[in-house]
Amino acid sequence: MTGSKTDSIRYRLSRSKDTFEDAEILADKERWNSPINRLYYSAYYAVIAILIKYDLKPTTHNGAKTEFSEQFIKKEILPKEFGKLYSHLFTWRQKGDYDDLYDFKKENVLPYFEPVEKLIELIENKITE
Repeated sequence: MTGSKTDSIRYRLSRSKDTFEDAEILADKERWNSPINRLYYSAYYAVIAILIKYDLKPTTHNGAKTEFSEQFIKKEILPKEFGKLYSHLFTWRQKGDYDDLYDFKKENVLPYFEPVEKLIELIENKITE
């Protein structure tokens, strides 16, 4: 990938917002495993954006989760609840994608939309400070 660090950050934030919209579309269709996947990736792209801002370059999803926790949650730059949210989404995304005979239900998925949207907003604000 070519472009500046700023270009990469903008790209990841744009992907985050687009992916969040994808989750909304899938929820409207009541395909509950897919919105969990899209909510996770929406948060993931935002997390990658802030990691890029601070020159952190994890090579795995688990690495991104660890760096985010170490650099932004444990240092209280972002509230602890958003570290828990991201970790929970990470686990649920894997469960929905890889576990056989497991399907999420509406009541499990819908409560995640507002906090994920808030996480994206917080990260975007932190990046532009």
